[in-house]
Amino acid sequence: MDIIQVDDKQFSIYLKSPQIEAAVDNIAQQINVDLKGKNPLFLVVLNGAFIFASDLLKKITIPCEISFVKLSSYVGTKSTSIIRELIGLDEVVSGRTIVIVEDIIDTGLTMGATIDKMKKLEAKDVRIATLLFKPNAFQLNYKIDYIGINIPNDFIVGYGLDYNGYGRNYPEIYKILNNE
Repeated sequence: MDIIQVDDKQFSIYLKSPQIEAAVDNIAQQINVDLKGKNPLFLVVLNGAFIFASDLLKKITIPCEISFVKLSSYVGTKSTSIIRELIGLDEVVSGRTIVIVEDIIDTGLTMGATIDKMKKLEAKDVRIATLLFKPNAFQLNYKIDYIGINIPNDFIVGYGLDYNGYGRNYPEIYKILNNE
Protein backbone atom coordinates (compact mmCIF):
# COMPACT_ATOMS: atom_id res chain seq x y z
CA MET A 1 0.00 0.00 0.00
CA ASP A 2 1.40 3.36 -1.00
CA ILE A 3 -1.21 5.47 0.88
CA ILE A 4 -2.84 4.48 4.17
CA GLN A 5 -5.47 6.08 6.38
CA VAL A 6 -4.73 6.13 10.11
CA ASP A 7 -7.49 7.64 12.20
CA ASP A 8 -8.16 11.05 10.59
CA LYS A 9 -4.85 11.40 8.67
CA GLN A 10 -3.37 9.99 5.47
CA PHE A 11 0.19 8.71 5.18
CA SER A 12 2.39 7.74 2.22
CA ILE A 13 5.04 5.02 2.10
CA TYR A 14 8.41 6.25 3.33
CA LEU A 15 10.61 3.27 4.31
CA LYS A 16 10.03 -0.23 2.97
CA SER A 17 10.72 -3.42 4.90
CA PRO A 18 14.11 -4.20 3.24
CA GLN A 19 15.46 -0.75 4.21
CA ILE A 20 14.29 -1.22 7.79
CA GLU A 21 15.72 -4.74 8.00
CA ALA A 22 19.11 -3.56 6.70
CA ALA A 23 19.22 -0.81 9.35
CA VAL A 24 18.32 -3.31 12.11
CA ASP A 25 21.01 -5.74 10.86
CA ASN A 26 23.62 -2.98 10.90
CA ILE A 27 22.80 -1.93 14.47
CA ALA A 28 22.85 -5.55 15.70
CA GLN A 29 26.24 -6.19 14.09
CA GLN A 30 27.71 -3.09 15.73
CA ILE A 31 26.30 -3.99 19.16
CA ASN A 32 27.53 -7.60 18.91
CA VAL A 33 31.08 -6.31 18.29
CA ASP A 34 31.07 -3.36 20.70
CA LEU A 35 29.49 -5.12 23.68
CA LYS A 36 31.03 -8.58 23.46
CA GLY A 37 31.82 -9.77 26.99
CA LYS A 38 29.79 -6.98 28.67
CA ASN A 39 26.46 -8.78 29.38
CA PRO A 40 24.32 -5.69 28.63
CA LEU A 41 20.81 -5.00 29.83
CA PHE A 42 18.65 -3.90 26.90
CA LEU A 43 16.05 -1.43 28.14
CA VAL A 44 13.24 -1.23 25.59
CA VAL A 45 11.08 1.90 25.57
CA LEU A 46 7.43 0.97 25.04
CA ASN A 47 5.16 1.16 23.19
CA GLY A 48 6.87 2.27 20.01
CA ALA A 49 10.12 0.30 20.18
CA PHE A 50 8.56 -3.15 20.64
CA ILE A 51 8.77 -4.21 16.97
CA PHE A 52 12.26 -2.76 16.47
CA ALA A 53 13.43 -4.37 19.72
CA SER A 54 11.99 -7.74 18.75
CA ASP A 55 13.76 -7.73 15.38
CA LEU A 56 16.99 -6.33 16.86
CA LEU A 57 17.25 -8.70 19.80
CA LYS A 58 16.75 -11.77 17.58
CA LYS A 59 20.04 -10.73 15.93
CA ILE A 60 21.98 -10.09 19.14
CA THR A 61 24.36 -12.99 19.65
CA ILE A 62 26.02 -11.92 22.90
CA PRO A 63 24.69 -12.80 26.38
CA CYS A 64 22.25 -10.12 27.50
CA GLU A 65 19.12 -9.36 29.48
CA ILE A 66 16.01 -7.48 28.37
CA SER A 67 13.64 -5.23 30.29
CA PHE A 68 10.98 -2.66 29.44
CA VAL A 69 9.88 0.81 30.48
CA LYS A 70 6.89 2.71 29.20
CA LEU A 71 7.34 6.43 28.64
CA SER A 72 5.16 8.95 26.87
CA SER A 73 5.70 12.47 25.56
CA TYR A 74 3.41 12.69 22.50
CA VAL A 75 -0.12 14.02 22.10
CA GLY A 76 -1.45 13.49 18.57
CA THR A 77 1.33 14.43 16.12
CA LYS A 78 3.26 16.71 18.54
CA SER A 79 5.93 15.93 21.09
CA THR A 80 5.37 17.67 24.41
CA SER A 81 8.07 18.64 26.89
CA ILE A 82 6.36 16.52 29.55
CA ILE A 83 7.70 12.98 29.89
CA ARG A 84 5.44 10.59 31.75
CA GLU A 85 6.76 7.28 33.11
CA LEU A 86 3.87 4.86 32.84
CA ILE A 87 5.73 1.61 33.63
CA GLY A 88 8.99 1.78 35.53
CA LEU A 89 12.22 -0.15 35.69
CA ASP A 90 12.46 -3.16 38.04
CA GLU A 91 16.05 -4.27 37.37
CA VAL A 92 19.16 -3.13 39.20
CA VAL A 93 21.28 -1.13 36.77
CA SER A 94 24.11 -0.13 39.09
CA GLY A 95 27.44 -1.15 37.56
CA ARG A 96 25.78 -2.50 34.38
CA THR A 97 26.08 -1.67 30.70
CA ILE A 98 22.64 -0.45 29.60
CA VAL A 99 21.46 -0.21 26.00
CA ILE A 100 18.33 1.92 25.74
CA VAL A 101 16.34 0.75 22.71
CA GLU A 102 14.10 3.39 21.16
CA ASP A 103 12.10 3.47 17.94
CA ILE A 104 12.75 7.14 17.19
CA ILE A 105 14.60 10.07 18.67
CA ASP A 106 13.36 13.47 17.60
CA THR A 107 13.62 16.28 20.20
CA GLY A 108 15.64 13.94 22.41
CA LEU A 109 13.88 15.04 25.59
CA THR A 110 12.49 11.61 26.52
CA MET A 111 15.85 9.94 25.94
CA GLY A 112 17.64 12.70 27.85
CA ALA A 113 15.43 12.09 30.88
CA THR A 114 16.02 8.33 30.59
CA ILE A 115 19.80 8.77 30.39
CA ASP A 116 19.71 11.00 33.48
CA LYS A 117 17.73 8.36 35.35
CA MET A 118 20.23 5.62 34.39
CA LYS A 119 23.12 7.80 35.62
CA LYS A 120 21.33 8.45 38.93
CA LEU A 121 20.89 4.69 39.27
CA GLU A 122 24.67 4.37 38.75
CA ALA A 123 24.71 2.52 35.43
CA LYS A 124 28.32 1.84 34.41
CA ASP A 125 27.77 2.59 30.73
CA VAL A 126 24.65 3.87 28.97
CA ARG A 127 24.33 3.34 25.23
CA ILE A 128 21.49 4.35 22.93
CA ALA A 129 20.16 2.35 19.98
CA THR A 130 17.48 3.98 17.85
CA LEU A 131 16.05 2.84 14.56
CA LEU A 132 15.22 6.39 13.47
CA PHE A 133 16.79 9.76 14.27
CA LYS A 134 15.55 13.24 13.34
CA PRO A 135 18.71 15.40 13.52
CA ASN A 136 16.80 18.58 12.59
CA ALA A 137 14.45 18.16 15.58
CA PHE A 138 17.13 17.13 18.11
CA GLN A 139 17.38 19.69 20.95
CA LEU A 140 19.92 18.13 23.30
CA ASN A 141 23.59 17.21 23.17
CA TYR A 142 24.26 13.56 23.98
CA LYS A 143 25.78 10.77 21.94
CA ILE A 144 23.49 8.34 20.13
CA ASP A 145 25.61 5.22 19.78
CA TYR A 146 23.59 3.26 17.24
CA ILE A 147 21.42 4.98 14.61
CA GLY A 148 19.62 2.98 11.95
CA ILE A 149 18.37 5.75 9.65
CA ASN A 150 18.46 9.55 9.77
CA ILE A 151 15.14 11.02 8.64
CA PRO A 152 13.67 14.50 8.13
CA ASN A 153 11.33 16.03 10.67
CA ASP A 154 8.17 14.39 9.27
CA PHE A 155 5.54 12.66 11.41
CA ILE A 156 5.62 8.92 10.72
CA VAL A 157 3.71 5.75 11.59
CA GLY A 158 4.21 2.02 11.18
CA TYR A 159 6.74 -0.52 12.45
CA GLY A 160 5.73 0.26 16.04
CA LEU A 161 5.19 4.00 15.60
CA ASP A 162 1.66 5.30 16.04
CA TYR A 163 -0.73 8.15 15.58
CA ASN A 164 -3.25 8.33 18.43
CA GLY A 165 -2.56 4.66 19.21
CA TYR A 166 -3.13 3.42 15.63
CA GLY A 167 -0.79 2.36 12.83
CA ARG A 168 1.84 0.49 14.84
CA ASN A 169 1.05 -2.78 13.07
CA TYR A 170 2.23 -1.81 9.57
CA PRO A 171 5.49 -3.52 8.50
CA GLU A 172 6.64 -0.42 6.61
CA ILE A 173 7.02 3.18 7.78
CA TYR A 174 4.74 5.88 6.36
CA LYS A 175 5.00 9.67 6.56
CA ILE A 176 2.08 12.00 7.05
CA LEU A 177 0.53 13.81 4.08
CA ASN A 178 -0.38 17.47 4.59
CA ASN A 179 0.50 17.67 8.29
CA GLU A 180 -1.57 20.40 9.86
